[in-house]
Amino acid sequence: MRVRSEMREEGHPISITKLCGLFGIPRRSFYYKPIERTPRVDEERVRKVQEKIEEFPTYGYRRLALLLGMNKKAVQRILQLKGWQVRKRAKGHRPRAQMMPSRSQYPNQRWAIDMTRVWSAQEGWGTLACVIDTCTREIVGWRLSKSGKTKTAEAALQEGLIYRFGQLKRLRKPIALRSDNGLVLSSKSFTKTVKDYNFIQEFITPYTPEQNGMIERFFRTIKEECIWHHNFKSLKEANRIIGDWIDFYNQKRKHSALRYKTPAEVFRLAA
Repeated sequence: MRVRSEMREEGHPISITKLCGLFGIPRRSFYYKPIERTPRVDEERVRKVQEKIEEFPTYGYRRLALLLGMNKKAVQRILQLKGWQVRKRAKGHRPRAQMMPSRSQYPNQRWAIDMTRVWSAQEGWGTLACVIDTCTREIVGWRLSKSGKTKTAEAALQEGLIYRFGQLKRLRKPIALRSDNGLVLSSKSFTKTVKDYNFIQEFITPYTPEQNGMIERFFRTIKEECIWHHNFKSLKEANRIIGDWIDFYNQKRKHSALRYKTPAEVFRLAA
């Protein structure tokens, strides 16, 4: 249409039929106008999806579809139309450790331990120590305390023994215990405790946290889905809320790396 108008202004009128012939397009295409259609969605489904997003704001469309019992493509379409799609972080191009994979093949083959910080208004920073089974991804032991000393890590490890074996005693079959090279986890006191319970402690290569990636990933999850959603007044309140969330994580939270089973379900199937 623009070319035809310019030619008319220059004194060279041309018919639509001839113009279409010059450009080699059907004349009917000249009159075509695309029809704008507003996508229709089921508002009841939208409401259900929105409720789940408010409850689990970091979940992607696959896990939301699993919780709702809906087709994952239908959930993804709703997220795209409403602008609720979760954006993934860029993976980057850093080389990953090839040796000593953090995941184990069966329960109680390797556990991993690490510590992170938790803030409360009244008491300031506290330390959360967690122990994870690298096969089932189940948190077998944890402890939150004001100080990040060796006793906190030891208590988390002892809680793991009670959780898995029903009592605090030396293991008959040793379990590998992976950790970083921090002062607490490499201290003489903690190392002695590890040996007393018949764990075989293995340290990751310095500056390669990916070798302890499973517990690192768990800390990211608990921060995104629990800790960062609360302004804890005290460590006592934080202890209660974190404890409830860890119970939910072990017993009810479907994990994509476990083919959407819970850590507790994987343990029961493997036992």
